[in-house]
Amino acid sequence: MIFSLAISRTAARAARTSVFQQPVATKAWVAGSNSPNLDRHSHHYRWASTTASTLEGLKGNHFMSIDLLSNAELRGLLDLAKEFKATYGRDSSVDPAEASKPLVGKSVAMIFQKRSTRTRVSTETGMGLLGGQALFLGPTDIQLGVNESMKDTALVLSRFNSIILARVFEHSDVQELAKHSTVPVINALSHLHHPLQTLADLMALEEHFGDVSGKTIAWVGDGNNVLHDLMLGAVKLGMHMRVATPKGYEADATICQKTKQLAQEHGTASVYFTNVAADAVQGSDVVVTDTWVSMGQEEEYAKRVADFDGYQVNNELMAKANKGAVFLHCLPRHPEEVSDDVFYSPHSLIFPEAENRMWTVMAVMAAQLGKV
Repeated sequence: MIFSLAISRTAARAARTSVFQQPVATKAWVAGSNSPNLDRHSHHYRWASTTASTLEGLKGNHFMSIDLLSNAELRGLLDLAKEFKATYGRDSSVDPAEASKPLVGKSVAMIFQKRSTRTRVSTETGMGLLGGQALFLGPTDIQLGVNESMKDTALVLSRFNSIILARVFEHSDVQELAKHSTVPVINALSHLHHPLQTLADLMALEEHFGDVSGKTIAWVGDGNNVLHDLMLGAVKLGMHMRVATPKGYEADATICQKTKQLAQEHGTASVYFTNVAADAVQGSDVVVTDTWVSMGQEEEYAKRVADFDGYQVNNELMAKANKGAVFLHCLPRHPEEVSDDVFYSPHSLIFPEAENRMWTVMAVMAAQLGKV
């Protein structure tokens, strides 16, 4: 679905807000460097033309799952997120108030059927840094699912907002929003996919390792939405996947098959699936887990904890990974999933991972609105 961004602006206003297209710098930003193009006197930024060109196809389109991105688009989003971090992050030498605001006049409606810390705070803060506005719409704030259908909600919000972000239970709900919305939709989590989390994870790994091609990720835990997109994204970057889930908690079969196909296309090792946590971790460079009991599964807590016996990520399990292996968890975390000595260790990337939720959602929104 193509979203029209034809908005009238005076020449002066365009000169101020379209700084991403201004040829104001002499050096091109490259992946892995610390700064985008920058005129130190004017504080105007311009993202590398290669990044902008790879993201042209995302303008006006929905962001639903990692497999729907081309390799170039995945690369472009990660690079743009790094550029945003260099520009607006704590290590930037530029006052955020003086930095470019490419999304002035834009807004994102954030539909939350499920509560969240990172998704809400990262989107609201990130949209503000880019000059736009974010509106939180919780279950008690709007008529969604009570007196108003997904279709009508999508059609109404499209009249007010530039983007609709939705964190829902069923994947069919975000698909219904996307079907009827006339503005881009972001899947901020559904029972089947969590693509924003994967972008943050991959960005954290690239910041730590540099080139991640050839590295091995071990997943230890539930075969859930976080695993689904992580598998898809990892093999697109040339990483190897090893997955351990208890019996009865395996990942979606269709997504597993899609991951195997992508792995074959990208020349990575065959995706390894097991029910033994230690087998997956053996020889890995990254160990990842997630909550064993997601929202809506609280009544299954006792059974799930029993079924996941032997899946806690602790020093003993990490010792089976390669030297220098790192740990990821998308949060919130519970002690039965990972021990404190791993969670707070120097090898844990969980807090950079969490911070990157903001830079990556900023990249997605900017790309959808053609502001790169």
